[in-house]
Amino acid sequence: MILEVATLNIKKGLSVEFEINFKKAEGIISSMNGYISHQLKKCIEQKDKYILLVNWETIEDHEVGFRKSIEYQEWKALLHHFYEPFPKVEHYK
Repeated sequence: MILEVATLNIKKGLSVEFEINFKKAEGIISSMNGYISHQLKKCIEQKDKYILLVNWETIEDHEVGFRKSIEYQEWKALLHHFYEPFPKVEHYK
């Protein structure tokens, strides 16, 4: 199992809208091959900051299966315009 970790800095004042869109996006990621589970956690110390933790069966399930899919384009349209700067994504085992 691989853990994807992404720190999400949301543009000031857009956290509520981001959370609404993330609820929609959850259905996309959870339907992907190799997806196991995820958690989105809101930072206590910094407003408009989150951490996204996603468990995948393999790194390829995330990097290839998800990121190169048609579904990823939907995910991107729902969420990417909220990020500033674009998130750094790392993988852990």
